[in-house]
Amino acid sequence: MCGIVGYSGPQSAVTPLIEGLRHLEYRGYDSAGIALATPSKLFIEKRAGKLINLELALGNSAPIAHSGIGHTRWATHGGPTDRNAHPHVDNEGKLAVIHNGIIENYTQLREELESRGHIFESETDTESVSHLLSDLRKAHGGDLAAAMREAVKSLRGSFTLLAIHADAPEVIVGVRRNSPLVVGLGNGENFLASDVAAFIDYTKRAVELGQDQVVTITPEGISITDLDGNAVTPREYEITWDSSAAQKGGFKHFMLKEIFEQPKAVADTLLGRLSAENKIQMDELNLTTEDIRAIKKIVVLACGTAFHAGMIAKYAIEKWAGIDVEVELASEFRYRDPLVDRNTLVIAISQSGETMDTLMALRHAKSSGARILAICNTNSSTIPRESDAVLYTHAGPEIAVASTKAFLTQIIAVYLIGLHLAQTVGRLTGEEVRELFYEMTELPAKIEQILETVEPLRELTRGFAQSTSVLFLGRHVGFPVALEGALKLKELAYMHAEGFAGGELKHGPIALIENGTPVIAILPFGHEHGLDEKMLSNIQEVKARGARVIVIAQEGANVVGAEHVIRIPSAPALFQPILATVPLQVFAYEMAVTRGNDVDQPRNLAKSVTVE
Repeated sequence: MCGIVGYSGPQSAVTPLIEGLRHLEYRGYDSAGIALATPSKLFIEKRAGKLINLELALGNSAPIAHSGIGHTRWATHGGPTDRNAHPHVDNEGKLAVIHNGIIENYTQLREELESRGHIFESETDTESVSHLLSDLRKAHGGDLAAAMREAVKSLRGSFTLLAIHADAPEVIVGVRRNSPLVVGLGNGENFLASDVAAFIDYTKRAVELGQDQVVTITPEGISITDLDGNAVTPREYEITWDSSAAQKGGFKHFMLKEIFEQPKAVADTLLGRLSAENKIQMDELNLTTEDIRAIKKIVVLACGTAFHAGMIAKYAIEKWAGIDVEVELASEFRYRDPLVDRNTLVIAISQSGETMDTLMALRHAKSSGARILAICNTNSSTIPRESDAVLYTHAGPEIAVASTKAFLTQIIAVYLIGLHLAQTVGRLTGEEVRELFYEMTELPAKIEQILETVEPLRELTRGFAQSTSVLFLGRHVGFPVALEGALKLKELAYMHAEGFAGGELKHGPIALIENGTPVIAILPFGHEHGLDEKMLSNIQEVKARGARVIVIAQEGANVVGAEHVIRIPSAPALFQPILATVPLQVFAYEMAVTRGNDVDQPRNLAKSVTVE
C-alpha cells in the first residue's frame, strides 16, 4: 500500500525523501507529499497523482532542511486529492504525520477533537492522529515519543505512523502495528521506511521493529521502546541485495525484467536443498520427525496469486506425502469456525510478508494451537517473524505490482516442502526424491527456452487486443494455472477474464462462448488419468461454438482443434505449472502494452495489501 520514508542526517532531506518515494512507487499510490523540518516551522508540499506532480510543485522552492518525512498514498478514507494527500498537520502547522493503514476509530476521535476546538481540513482518518498527537505532545512537555506511545494506546486498527515537529526538527518518531516499518542505519544519518528499497542507495544495515514498538531517530542514533516506555534492544540485519537489483536493466518495464529473471529465481530457490544423502535440506522448518508424523492436516492460507500457488501445493503434497491439504483464502478464513489444532500445519504464503489478510488468518490459526510455516520473499517481514518457521524464496526484489517470479518461486517452495514431508513420513525413498529434485533443477533451463521463443507469442497477443473477454481452461494443476492467467489479464489489461476447470465447462461457463471469444487452454500431458483427452474434448466443445482457441501444450503432445499452439518443454505433470505459467505472463504483459496500460503500476492496485 502506501510508501513511507523518513530521513534525519546531514544531507538536504529532499533528495533521500524523493529518491526513497521513487523506489516505493511499485507499491501503488495516487498522491504524494513531503514535510521538511526547519527550526520553528514545517514546509509541506503534496499533490494528487504521480510523484512527478510533487516534484514539479517543489521546483526550487523547497528550503534546506536536514530531516523530513515523505509519503505516497493509496486512498482509503477520502478521494485522491491534494487536500487528502499526506502529510497532515495540526492546527499550528508545526506537527506533521504520515500514515499507512487504517485508523478504525477515527470517527470517534475526530468528534472528540472537534469538540475541543480542532479544525479538520481533510476527509482522512490520518488527520485525527495529527491533532491527537499535538495535544498529547503538549501534555508530555514536548516529548513527541511519549505522545506517540500514549496516542497508539487509544488507536484501533492497523497502521504505521511517522511524526515530526518543528520544535525538534532532527527528531522523527515512528510506530508500527500490523503494518511494515523498518529502520535504516547510516553513517551520521538514519532512515525510516515501509520497505528497505527506500534507503538501499544509502545503507545495507537495517533494524526490524516489532509489534507496537516506537522508534525515534536522529542523525546521532536510534532508540526503540515498547508502549510503556521500556527500552527494546534492536535486532540488526544486513540487506543482501543492492539498488541495481531494483532497476530495469535495459528492459522497458519491471514486469518484463522480472519475467526474464525467473530462471535465476527458480535456480536460487533450489540451491543447496538436496544433500549428498538425497535428503531435502529444510533445517529452517523447526519440525522434528515426530512433529511431522503427528500432522493430520495442512491448511494453506494465501491471497491472490499466492492462493494459486497454494492450490498447486495441494496437488503436490497430497500426491507425495499423503497428507490432507486444504487451501483457504486468507481473507475468509477466520470469519467462520475453522477446524485447526496442534496437529495442523498452517502454511502461510505471502511475497511481502505483510499481507494483512494472511497475517490476521495466521494469528487466528496460531491461537488455536496450529504450527505456522511461512513462505515469504522478504526478510524479517511480519509474517515470517510471527511464524514458527519460514522458508524464504530467493526471487529478489519484485517491483512490478503483478507478481511473476515470486509466484514461480512460491511453487518451488511448496514442492520442496512436499518432498521433505513425503520423505519424512516414508512415502518417498531417497532415490525417488533425488529423481524429482533433478527434474526440478532442469526447470530453469526450460523456462529460459520458453523466454527465448516468446516473440511469436507477443505478436499473436496483439491480434487479440480488441477482445472484450478471454477465458482460460485447465485441468488438475492446469486449473490453478488457468486462474493465474486470468488474474494477470485482469490486473494488467483491465479486461474480463475467467479461469475454469475444464470439467466445469458444461456446467454453466460454456454459455459465455460466442463467435470469436478467445479461449486459452492449458493441455495436461503425461497425466496418469488421461486428462489430455478430456481437455481435447473441451477444446472441441468451445471451438464448435465459435471460440478462437489457443493451446499451451508440451512438445510432443498431439493437439487437435486449436487455432494456435504455444509449445513448452516437457516436464512431469506436477511440474508443468512452472512452465505453462510463463506464456500466460507474457500474454498478459503484451496485452497491457498493446492497450496502452501502465504495466508496472496497474490502476487501483498495490503491491502489498496491508489493510483488510
